[in-house]
Formats: sequence, structure tokens, C-alpha cells
Amino acid sequence: MKQLHVSTISLNSENLHHGHLILVNRQYPIRWQTDDSIVLNRMRLIDGTHNNIMLENMAAKMLAKLLKACNAQQTIVPVSGFRSKTEQKDIYDQSLLENGQVFTSKFVARPTESEHQTGLAIDVGEKKEEIDFICPSFPDHGVCQLFRQRASQYGFIKRYDKDKEQLTGISDEPWHFRYVGYPHAVLMEKLQLCLEEYIECVKNYEFHQEHLLVDEESIEIYYVKATDTVTHIPVVAGERYEISGNNVDGFIITVFHQEARNERG
Repeated sequence: MKQLHVSTISLNSENLHHGHLILVNRQYPIRWQTDDSIVLNRMRLIDGTHNNIMLENMAAKMLAKLLKACNAQQTIVPVSGFRSKTEQKDIYDQSLLENGQVFTSKFVARPTESEHQTGLAIDVGEKKEEIDFICPSFPDHGVCQLFRQRASQYGFIKRYDKDKEQLTGISDEPWHFRYVGYPHAVLMEKLQLCLEEYIECVKNYEFHQEHLLVDEESIEIYYVKATDTVTHIPVVAGERYEISGNNVDGFIITVFHQEARNERG
């Protein structure tokens, strides 16, 4: 592992809970407020035609590219994106009333345990006159399947799979996609890992050990465990880098030595 130059970035404990790779579930809830102006400043409207649905800036940008690549702007519609804690609570409570505890526990996350509160999750569905807000139709054929096949190239994963329910705590949701960024989405798809598993996998590549090399070594990924107050993160020199907390116990660093040979960012 060649390291021509290493700089240091110092981040406080709050940063552990931010970034494209944060894990949000029943065990690791959101640790920050979603209703304040700081969080809303990271969001943007997907477009001007879908009921003010917002996503985190990069997630919104890449969703637009993915829809365009699939020629699906008129056939696949965003159903639900960013939600405040209040909105998530209202949806959860309403589902309890209409659908009961069993259904709700399978398909609706409790407030502070929903990826939608991060702005990194999007529910999509077939364009129809009537769309189920909780479980929109998103079949495994046609343009929906094309969207699913190309999603990882644009940084999105199908977040909840029937084979991973014991790990995610959520039933199979063909319509729910989560932005984690490139190359992480491609790696997760290739290795057949859900986000819970990927977070654990990356811990095997600590800074002082072998790093995870991707795309003919043009991308380097490694993990740094967080400390109680300030974490000093060594950053290998490259064209650019990204640092994300994992919302669990550390930071994932992605160094791009050469810009990827695609349009993913």
C-alpha cells in the first residue's frame, strides 16, 4: 500500500452521525435533529413537479441522472423523499391506525429510525392514477427493472431485501432506494451486502492495514475508529476524498486517485 503523502483531518463526535454512509435503523437511530435549518440547507427539490419532494443535494442530483439514463422521467415517479421527524411520526401513527401493528412494524420505521429523515432515501413507483404511499408498485420488469439494474452505478442501493430482513428489521421493499454513493453501491451489489453488512465489512480495512482498492486501484477505501471527542483522520493523497461517519463507531474514507470513468458525480 503506497502512501506518498498523508494529511490529517480532525472531526468532532457530531460528524460521526453525518455522511452518505450513515447507518440508520432500530439499533442506530438518528442522532441529530432533522427539522432545523442546517439539515434543510442540505436538501433540494427533486424537480418542480412532484409535490415538493426533497432529497439531499447529491442524492437528488444522481436520482435525476439515473432516471434520465433509464428514460424513465415520465414512467417512474418519486413517491416519498425527505421527511422531518414530525412527518415520520404522523406517517407511523396513521399506519398504526389504518394497517395495524404487524404491517406497520414491517414497512414503516419509527421516528428517528427512518432513513427518510436523512434525505438519502427515496421511494419510487410506477406512474399510475392511484399510488400507494406506503407500498407503491415497483415491479421486477420493464423500466422499473432497468432502474433497479442501473441504480448502483449512480450510487443507489435497493435498501431492504427479503433475504436480509433479519439484519435490516424491515420487510422486502422493492420501491425503497438509498443513496450511499459510488463506488460503495456497486461494491454492495457485487458482494451482495446490505448496508448493515457493508459497515462491518469496511471495518476490516483500517488505515494501518490493507485498504479496499476498487476500479483498478483508482479508488481507495478505509476505516478509522472514532474517539470520544475529536478524531484525527489520516487522509491519503489523491485527486479528491470523501469522509462519512457510519453512525455507529467510526468514519469511512474514500480516496479517488483518478476520477471514475463515468458520469457519476
